[in-house]
Amino acid sequence: MHRSTTFAELKASGYRPRTVKDELRDNLVALMRQGEELFPGIIGYEGSVIPALERAILAGHDIILLGERGQAKTRLIRRLVELLDEKVPVVAGCEINDSPFDPVCARCRQLLEEDGDQTAIDWLGRDRRFGEKLATPDTAVADLIGDVDPIRVAEGRYLSDELVIHYGLVPRTHRGIFSINELPDLPPRIQVSLLNVLEERDIQIRGFNVRLPIDVMLVATANPEDYTNRGRIITPLKDRFGSEIRTHYPLTRGHEIEIMRQEATAPPAAVPVRCPSFLEDVVAEFTHQVRRSGHVNHRSGVSVRFSIANWETLQASAVRRAVRNGEGEAVPRVSDLFATVQSSLGRVEFEGFEEGREEEIVRRMLSSAIVEVFREYLSGFDVRPLLDFFEAGAEVLIDDLTPSDSVVLQLPDWDPSPALLRLGLRGESPGDAASALEFVLEGLHLTRRLNKQGTRYGG
Repeated sequence: MHRSTTFAELKASGYRPRTVKDELRDNLVALMRQGEELFPGIIGYEGSVIPALERAILAGHDIILLGERGQAKTRLIRRLVELLDEKVPVVAGCEINDSPFDPVCARCRQLLEEDGDQTAIDWLGRDRRFGEKLATPDTAVADLIGDVDPIRVAEGRYLSDELVIHYGLVPRTHRGIFSINELPDLPPRIQVSLLNVLEERDIQIRGFNVRLPIDVMLVATANPEDYTNRGRIITPLKDRFGSEIRTHYPLTRGHEIEIMRQEATAPPAAVPVRCPSFLEDVVAEFTHQVRRSGHVNHRSGVSVRFSIANWETLQASAVRRAVRNGEGEAVPRVSDLFATVQSSLGRVEFEGFEEGREEEIVRRMLSSAIVEVFREYLSGFDVRPLLDFFEAGAEVLIDDLTPSDSVVLQLPDWDPSPALLRLGLRGESPGDAASALEFVLEGLHLTRRLNKQGTRYGG
């Protein structure tokens, strides 16, 4: 089929056209029967969002995804493209991807009347069958639907000629998937222009007596708060979407960590980085603490990008120390966690009455996350030898640039093996021992069993 270059060859090959929603439905069913993963890389939606999305596709619905920022709504929509056929035949040179079996634009109808079975055919890949528009208040009907092209009029065509139409984004995605992000930001009068697309499956342009029956699946995203905050989806348009699917943030710390690992930018290759699992847990728990906090404006949400950025900052701080001290490996420590406070402040919207206390609140939530993970990993751990050491008047100084060797040498009689075992570290380098020691000391301090002044424990 893919070698067909004329309409006659295409018909002889046995090709049978399908609508976009039939393509999506049939290809989804085929993948489900094969037991393949349908949306790889989408973590935490296996029992909630993805089943709802599958039902919507099988039902042939247009879809609206409701959720706060950073909930993979756009990624989900772009993954729908993978359910389209690899290639489909189109009339060569058509602006709106017309099928030779059922042309809708004037040019293609005229071309098929003149050339018949010898009409030239092109093959359109699935990646070119996806259109996307971020809704903004200045979006016009002409952007989405189309308008009269003054250049074509100037070239001598009459206004009554359908060929003077310049098609907008929606008709140019004919036989594909069109996505509108942040739909409530569209003014109501622009939303009205989509009513026919969703119900009658056609578009109307200016004063032309022309209705183009287009084949498109419309998918939109919105923040639930937008209905009453920045704007709203008009009731007739909302009613025309077949399925409304709510997305959510990762429900478990494990899912948060999977997303962090998958999405974070790799650290510099010059210094290998090995991040202890307990610090990954702290970063993920920190995000969950912020999401639950009453000091944070929950209408804006706390994106997974919050976790990703903090994990990248944690590793970057460890790399900075390793490079400055000439160490061959970077192992993050608790002192690196405090660098995430600065990277966190710009990503969280606080309630108005908390103005001026943002950094204090973030530090408190980070400390709560450290305590939570400390209790999980080291509940029942014998810390008496360490406390005896400090009760004798000893002090340990640790900051984000203290070399790992120096951290360990400040406790010459301390055997790190039990702590390393509890924390899942292999103990292959001084960085492991330093990371374990600082985590134990910070946990003891936060549970009020050890004094700390600045970067100095004990005393």
